[in-house]
Amino acid sequence: MGTKYRAFYERSIKDPDGFWAEQAKLVDWAKPFAKVLDYSRPPFARWFVGGETNLCHNAVDRHLAGRGAQKALVYLSTEVNEERSFTFAELHAEVQRVAAMMLSLGVRKGDRVIVYMPMIPEACFTILACARIGAIHSVVFGGFAANSLAARIDDARPKLMVTADGGMRAGKSILYKHLVDESLRLAKHPPEKVVIFDRGLDKNMARTAGRDLDYAELRARHMDAQVPVTWLEANEPSYILYTSGTTGKPKGVQRDVGGYAVALAASMKHIYCGEPGETMFTTSDIGWVVGHSYIVYGPLIAGMTTIMYEGVPIRPDPGIWWKIVQDHKASVMFSAPTAIRVLKKSDVSYMRKHDLASLKHLFLAGEPLDEPTHRWIMDALGRPVYDHYWQTETGWPMLTAVPGIEKTEIKFGSPSFPAFGYDLRLLREADAAEAGVDEKAVVAVVPPLPPGCLSTVWGDDERFVDTYFSSFRDKLVYSSFDWGIRDKDGYYFILGRTDDVINTAGHRLGTREIEEAVSMHPAIAECAVVGVSDQVKGQMPLAFAVVKDPARISTPDGRAALEKEVMKTVDDAIGAIARPRRIHFVTLLPKTRSGKTLRRSIQALAEGRDPGDLTTIEDPGALEQIKTALGGGQ
Repeated sequence: MGTKYRAFYERSIKDPDGFWAEQAKLVDWAKPFAKVLDYSRPPFARWFVGGETNLCHNAVDRHLAGRGAQKALVYLSTEVNEERSFTFAELHAEVQRVAAMMLSLGVRKGDRVIVYMPMIPEACFTILACARIGAIHSVVFGGFAANSLAARIDDARPKLMVTADGGMRAGKSILYKHLVDESLRLAKHPPEKVVIFDRGLDKNMARTAGRDLDYAELRARHMDAQVPVTWLEANEPSYILYTSGTTGKPKGVQRDVGGYAVALAASMKHIYCGEPGETMFTTSDIGWVVGHSYIVYGPLIAGMTTIMYEGVPIRPDPGIWWKIVQDHKASVMFSAPTAIRVLKKSDVSYMRKHDLASLKHLFLAGEPLDEPTHRWIMDALGRPVYDHYWQTETGWPMLTAVPGIEKTEIKFGSPSFPAFGYDLRLLREADAAEAGVDEKAVVAVVPPLPPGCLSTVWGDDERFVDTYFSSFRDKLVYSSFDWGIRDKDGYYFILGRTDDVINTAGHRLGTREIEEAVSMHPAIAECAVVGVSDQVKGQMPLAFAVVKDPARISTPDGRAALEKEVMKTVDDAIGAIARPRRIHFVTLLPKTRSGKTLRRSIQALAEGRDPGDLTTIEDPGALEQIKTALGGGQ
C-alpha cells in the first residue's frame, strides 16, 4: 500500500465521521444530515442520519443544467442489431414517464416493484423511476425460473411487476411471459398489475385481461409527465437484491439511499477515476449488483455516459467489446474474469485492430482472477488491469487499487488493498485471531460496515445478524465467507469460498488455488475444480479443464499425455497433496448467463446427486459434457 493511499485509508478508519462527511459533498442533499454515523445498535449502521436525498436526482436531475445535451445512456444490442442513445434531458423525460405510469397504477413510496427485464433502456428507466418516487425496486435476473421468481415475489410482496416479452442471448430468444405467468400462479402474494414491454419477440404472447398492461400504451398517456423527486431520509431502503443463501430461501440484500449514493460517488472518483463527460462500459447485467452499481447508478451519479450492452463478448466476433470501446471512446471499463478467459481463447488481433486510446484502465471482479489470465489481458491491452473484490452485500469494492489517490504497483491475481472505509481483517477460523503474512484465513470486516453496504436482510434483521455476524464466537465481525491471504507487501489474494474448501486427508485446500495451478499449463484456457467425496481421504479435488486446442485431446493417448502434464504442473505449483484425482477435458464449462461457473452443479453430478436449479445455465450442452466425462470414470 503506497504512503499516499495509506494515509487516505487510515483516515477513513480512524476518523469515519470526518472522512465520510467530506465524501458526502460529492452528492446533492435536499436536507443536510444531522449525524454522519449512528452505530448505537451494533451491527446495524445508519449513515448520514436525518439527511434527505434521492438517487434519481443525483443520477439525472442534477446534471440537466450543465450537461443536459450530453449522452447519458447508450444502448447497444448485437442481438437485435439496435442502437439507441439518450441525453440526460431525454433520460429525465423517459424516467418521468415511467414514474407517472407507476403512480397511475397506485405505486407509492415504500412500495416494492419487481423488475424482470432484459438489458434494454426501459429497464434502466424503470429502476430510476422507482428511485425517483421512493418505490423500492427488486431487479430479478431476466430468465430466472418461475419458482425462483415466485420466491422473490413472496418475500418482497410487490405492488407491481415490470417485465418484457423476452430477452436475447447468443442469437436465441429467451421468452419471459410464460415464466411470469407461472410465477404469479405459484406466488402467494402476486402483484396486482404487470406492465409488459413488448419487443416483438413472442408472437404468441398471452395477456391476462385486467392484470397485464402494455408499456407503450401507458407511456403514450404520460408523454408530458412531470414527476417531482421524492426526497428520502438517507436510511430508507432504495432496493432489494436477492442473493442465494445456504438455505433454499434467497436473502434480500437491502440497500439504503444516502450511504449508497455517497459510496458510489466516492468510488467513481477515487477508484474508477471516471470524470464527468467520459464514458464507462460495464459488461454486466442489471440483474446483478455490478449492473446496479456500475451500469445504472455509479456512472450517472458521476455525470458519465453509461453503456448498456445486450450481447455476448464473442458475437459477431471476439472484437466486439473493443469496437464498443473505440466507437464510444470509453475511458473506464469493468468486466469479469470469466469473460476475459473466454476472450483468451481468441487471437489477440481482434483486440488490437481497434483504437483503444481512450481507455484508461480495465477493472475485473465477480470471481477470483487467476494470474495467467491477469497477465494475458494486461499484456494484450497495454493498459492497467485491476482485479478488485466485492460482493452483492457490499455494493461496491472491498479490496481494490485506488488509482484516483495513488497509482500503486499491480500484482497479478491480487485485488490489492482494503478499500477506504473497510476495517478489513484476515481472521483465523479457529480462534478469530489475526492471521500472519501468507497465512490463509477468513476475509472479515470489523463493523460498522461503511456506507453503501447492505443495511439488513429485507424483513429479517435476525437473519442479517445470524448470517453475516455469527461466524466467530465472541467476536462481532462481518464474514465474507471467502478465504484470503496477505503477502509481505500488504497485497491480498482471494482463495475462494470458505464453503468451497476441499479437506483432503486433513489438509484444507481452496479450489481457487488448484484452479490457478491447472491454468498455469499453457494448453489450458480455464478450469473448474470441485471437491468430491473420497472414502480414504474424505475429499479429493476433481478438475474439469477447457483446452485451447481441441486437437490435443482428440485421441485417448493425447488426453492421457496432457492429463499427466497438467498433474505435474499442479504438483510443481502446490505439491502432490493438491493433485486432482482426475482431470477431465471439455470444450466448455457449465455457466450461468452472467458467467458464473456452476461449480456446485458440477460437484453434485460428480457425487451422483441432483445438480439443482439450472434455469440460468448458458448452454445445457456443457453439463452433458461433464456427465459424459464422468461416465468415463472419476
